[in-house]
Amino acid sequence: MAAKFGTSGLRGLATELTGSTSALYATAFARYLLGNGLAKPGDMIAVAQDFRDSSPEIASTVMGSLKREGLVPIDCGRIPTPALALYAMSRGAAAIMITGSHIPADRNGIKFYRPDGEIGKADETAITELATDLASDPVATRVEEGSGDDHSAEAAALLFKRNSKILPASALSGLKIGVYQHSTVARETMVDIIRHYGAEAVALGWSDSFIPVDTEAVSPDTESLLLKWAGEHGLDAIISADGDGDRPLVADESGRPMRGDLLGLIASRFLRAEVVVTPVTSNSGIDAAGGFEVVRTRVGSPFVIAAMSEALGAGKGKVLGFEANGGLMLASDFSPEGREIGPLPTRDSFLPALAVLGTAAARKMSLSELAREYSLPVAAADRLENFATERSAALMAYLRGARDNLSAFLSPIGTVAEISDIDGLRVTLGDRRVIHFRPSGNAPEMRCYVEAPTADEADALLKQGLAAIAAWKP
Repeated sequence: MAAKFGTSGLRGLATELTGSTSALYATAFARYLLGNGLAKPGDMIAVAQDFRDSSPEIASTVMGSLKREGLVPIDCGRIPTPALALYAMSRGAAAIMITGSHIPADRNGIKFYRPDGEIGKADETAITELATDLASDPVATRVEEGSGDDHSAEAAALLFKRNSKILPASALSGLKIGVYQHSTVARETMVDIIRHYGAEAVALGWSDSFIPVDTEAVSPDTESLLLKWAGEHGLDAIISADGDGDRPLVADESGRPMRGDLLGLIASRFLRAEVVVTPVTSNSGIDAAGGFEVVRTRVGSPFVIAAMSEALGAGKGKVLGFEANGGLMLASDFSPEGREIGPLPTRDSFLPALAVLGTAAARKMSLSELAREYSLPVAAADRLENFATERSAALMAYLRGARDNLSAFLSPIGTVAEISDIDGLRVTLGDRRVIHFRPSGNAPEMRCYVEAPTADEADALLKQGLAAIAAWKP
């Protein structure tokens, strides 16, 4: 069982997930639901998928396994993850999303949802233990094709209804907004919702083959496309999402992507949040920028959701969370200007994008002008792909092993002033710049996050950090 849970769901090579592995984990999830009173025989369970080549086969196997365990799979088709979660929660049903999100096309993943929302780390541990116990069971690992009644239209319509009341009617009238469609399952709904609010939607970059778009570390190729389209079409903004539509990408009128944590901050103000939960990798300037309490967590939606639930349980009022990739999660009801928006404790790309577009439009500002109002440190992030997990673990063990190791590693970059070890190593340098090293929880990658006073300094620091990682030898 090479596949494993990462920061969000089960992940692995597509060749590892197709076949018996997907059958095994679907069986383990079904038995976990049934064994813990979260489902009973005959209950429906919603299944959806992204556009990866391997997703249909995995979805079929998952539905076959669920049916074998006495549950009733329903097929929600190729819809965004927030649409699946919203629809399943509205029906009091569990759900499974087949997606690898933003990771390379040769990989895939499975996300699991209880009837009350995305599973947490305790659920992951229990499901993994069940899968381990069942690994030699020929029934649990048997691959059977399955299908279910088509509920894709109902699920998509529910997401559209939710998004259609976030802004006032015609809030985006007069704007020309590009939608980078590539291979995200959010591509058609994004065009529809932009038009619903009165903007001219320009569909861009449709792809029949899967393109992994990382909204947290936007690739140079994607940046080039956005800059080109913004100039060619005279756009006020460009929006997009990752493969399963739960992480937003918003670029300003020049085609420059806005940081995901800035989108989250603007959305938090738009919604008048009282508590904001966000991982340690989000911009350090958020703590003083919003007028709300900020709770920091490890990276990964399960950690954010757990902290949101704790805050909600403590009676702290309007609670939401977001990640540095921009995915927004609502733990409580919100009502901007009287428009009711219900809880959705899983990442959503639509609400943060609409909040930013709506805020700029209401104030008659460009997105770049809006961004400049937030005097946050300039943040940047990137990753080294195909960086073996074992090598990442060895590097982190070395850096954590002794203060002298870390100081020597960073000596060409700066001196160590402060260290945070919430998730990876986040180092504040003597000149107050920040550099953060963290292995990916989803793929064989090392990620580097930086903050500095200017864009040039942030870019330079990021290059130095990535070069130091690449040059390190155990």
